Amino acid sequence: MLWFQSTAVQLARYSPNLLWRQLCAASTNIPVLTLFSKLILQEVDITLPDNAAWYDKYKYDIPVFHLNGQFLMKHRVDIQKFENQLAKLELQNDDC
Repeated sequence: MLWFQSTAVQLARYSPNLLWRQLCAASTNIPVLTLFSKLILQEVDITLPDNAAWYDKYKYDIPVFHLNGQFLMKHRVDIQKFENQLAKLELQNDDC
C-alpha cells in the first residue's frame, strides 16, 4: 500500500498527457496470468443461517475444499493433491 501511495504522489508531478503515455506504455508489458484467472474461488461462511447444512456437515472439519461440486480435502491443505486436481481440471477444459 505504501508503494502505491508513493508512486501515486510521484506520478501526480507529471502532466496528464505524459502520465497517460506512461500508463499506456506500461500496460503492454504486463504479463497475463491465465491459469488462475479461469478459476473462481468461493469462500463460504458456514456460520450464516443460509449455510446451516454446511455447518452441520463440516463444523469440526474446517477447512474443507470442494472442486467442481465434489469433495477434495479437509482439515489441512495438501498442496500436491490440490495442484494435481487443478492440472486435471485444466486438461479437461482444454480437451473440450
